[in-house]
Amino acid sequence: MANLHLYQGLLEARQKGEKRLAVLLDPDKIRPGHLDSILDIAAAGGVHYFFIGGSLVVNDMLDNLLTDIRRRCAIPLVLFPGNSFQLSYRADAILFLSLISGRNPELLIGQHVIAAPFLKMSPLEIISTGYMLIDGGVMTSVQYMSNTCPIPANKADIAVCTALAGELLGLKMIYLDAGSGAQNPVPESMIEAVRGAVNVPLLVGGGIRTPEKAAANWRAGADLLVVGSAIEQDPGRLRELAAAVEEFNGEGV
Repeated sequence: MANLHLYQGLLEARQKGEKRLAVLLDPDKIRPGHLDSILDIAAAGGVHYFFIGGSLVVNDMLDNLLTDIRRRCAIPLVLFPGNSFQLSYRADAILFLSLISGRNPELLIGQHVIAAPFLKMSPLEIISTGYMLIDGGVMTSVQYMSNTCPIPANKADIAVCTALAGELLGLKMIYLDAGSGAQNPVPESMIEAVRGAVNVPLLVGGGIRTPEKAAANWRAGADLLVVGSAIEQDPGRLRELAAAVEEFNGEGV
């Protein structure tokens, strides 16, 4: 088994009250010119991880993107797979996602059974993660492809119970996601409620477009924020978000 390096780093950051920022790159969507800008900005500081994945990624595109980033950047690469075929030894770790907010058995355990032999033999650090889809105001790719209903944004009690169940089942992290292209991000009240219920690292993504929103999510209890669509459309936003996490950590808010 791989050493728990990245996960241990998250735990240590959480203990210190330090926040983390990840950039989600979809090999199907990222433009070559934009990738250059994203890597340049990320290398300057403030970006702690690249999450790599999407709903329709094929292996050649995944491997090519991982190889390209690895050649030009030392930031850790974490697989964020949409299915059991989106696996590669070229990454450092994988979020072994269980869609605990839905009732689709394929995404609760079915795809995991298929991937398990590959992962057992791989050098990847495997981080079991309870993935919770939160209603972001539009039908997202995750909702459509997973054939599951998101948790209503005004039902923090359901989110709390779901996250708590994931933690009690032994999952190492909880990920609240409004989905790619969400109109509405995960409410801060929900983040705060879930943070108060679980002790594992809390990831939040979907609809985070401004440093102000990022800071509000960190204050609400998110340990790691994941930004994707906004960066794909305008890589310049990453500079502001990267500066925001460094400022937040520097102030010790």
